[in-house]
Amino acid sequence: MKLYIKYMVSRRCKMMVKEELKKLGVKSVLIELGTAEILEDITKEQREKLKMNLMKSGLELLDDKRQILIDRIKTIIIEMIHHSDEIPQVNYSDYISEKIGKDYNYLSDIFSEVTGITIQQFIIRNKIEKAKALILYNELNLTEISQKLHYSSVAHLSNQFKKVTGLTPSFFKQLKQQKLDNLEDL
Repeated sequence: MKLYIKYMVSRRCKMMVKEELKKLGVKSVLIELGTAEILEDITKEQREKLKMNLMKSGLELLDDKRQILIDRIKTIIIEMIHHSDEIPQVNYSDYISEKIGKDYNYLSDIFSEVTGITIQQFIIRNKIEKAKALILYNELNLTEISQKLHYSSVAHLSNQFKKVTGLTPSFFKQLKQQKLDNLEDL
């Protein structure tokens, strides 16, 4: 029986998962990008104990194969956009399909059916979240941010930013600066 454990992509969470599996005597595990796949059979008792111990730590044991697939897609996208210095130059659909080893159309259909949004919409939302963070860090200008996130132009980034947030990137930056200025006045 293959089991999947969903956890935050962090060294601390990865160590917690390894420790819980070690306590149960589970050795055959594949850990990557926020999921741990148990490759050996475990008993119902081990499974229930693992589930309870993971829940205490804020982690989740996944049973539904479709949800597992969706979580893997989300984790790949989040890792790609938020946790790597360089977004891959390849087409996102090819990248996701290659990472999971399944046809992109199949992945896209399941993702849309389960989440109610497309993979592309999920990617855009995450790219805008990354853009917001980069704007707030104030280390890059909009041209540099659009290039870093592989937008064809600043206008393209600005249009998507406004569609997702309702604000232009410049106005978003102004609002955040005003809030910081107000805090300094206290």
